[in-house]
Amino acid sequence: MNFLAHLYLSKENTDLMLGNFLGDFVKGKKHENYRPTIQKGILLHRQIDTFTDQHKIVKISKRRLHERYGHYDGIIIDIFYDHFLAKDWHHYSAIPLDIYAQGFYKLMHTNYDILPEKAQNLLPYMEQYDWLYNYQFLEGMKTVLEGMNRRTKMVSKMNIAIEDLQEHYSDLETDFSLFFKELINFTDNKINEFSLRP
Repeated sequence: MNFLAHLYLSKENTDLMLGNFLGDFVKGKKHENYRPTIQKGILLHRQIDTFTDQHKIVKISKRRLHERYGHYDGIIIDIFYDHFLAKDWHHYSAIPLDIYAQGFYKLMHTNYDILPEKAQNLLPYMEQYDWLYNYQFLEGMKTVLEGMNRRTKMVSKMNIAIEDLQEHYSDLETDFSLFFKELINFTDNKINEFSLRP
């Protein structure tokens, strides 16, 4: 899953949110450098990714893209799924998405000193282009995908993935809806195991 889903699945527990965001930047045993509740967020991030990568519905989504994008199909699907979460955010959260996004950026600034350098470098772009809020719009998706393509030195062809989103929109939205219900249940159980309910 991509940034917005990881944050949402943290259930508004700020340390879990921090860890779930940092999961893409903290590898191996480096999570042990953080306070225990952030460590659990990083470990939760890894469990969410494993559950997602192995899920049959996600594999169906990836197959819609694999011929064109190869091993980048999973990254693209993660971003597409964030689009559907953002678009229907009001079904999942009582907090409006614009307020939720601004709260996340504020949390990152409050904890800026503990962010890895790559996360510190990414934050200004996330905030300037308000990625979390703009995931809901096709134009916002196009901007994110073009940026991802530049980061892969134009190898991934993600800049044209907006075409695939539009072509397979209904099927991908159904995939997301069915999968995300299962992912929420999976994550709730993991959080209960951590005893970290907000």
